[in-house]
Amino acid sequence: MTSSKSKQILLQQLNFLEEQLDVLTRNHKEFLIENDLLKKRQDSLVEEKAKLLQKNNFAISKVESMIHRIKSMEA
Repeated sequence: MTSSKSKQILLQQLNFLEEQLDVLTRNHKEFLIENDLLKKRQDSLVEEKAKLLQKNNFAISKVESMIHRIKSMEA
């Protein structure tokens, strides 16, 4: 009876470990997908930032040009 009881306990433990492994495997797959999405989002944000910096630099250039023209008109 002890041997049967031991086997039953071992089977329960094995089942528990299998369930844990399934959960970990599922989580791992979800994290890989999430990581991929985050990398794509980061790439998109970096690209958007570069475009905004370019627009900002263009606007600064235009304003500086207008200031220069105004100063030259005053002189």
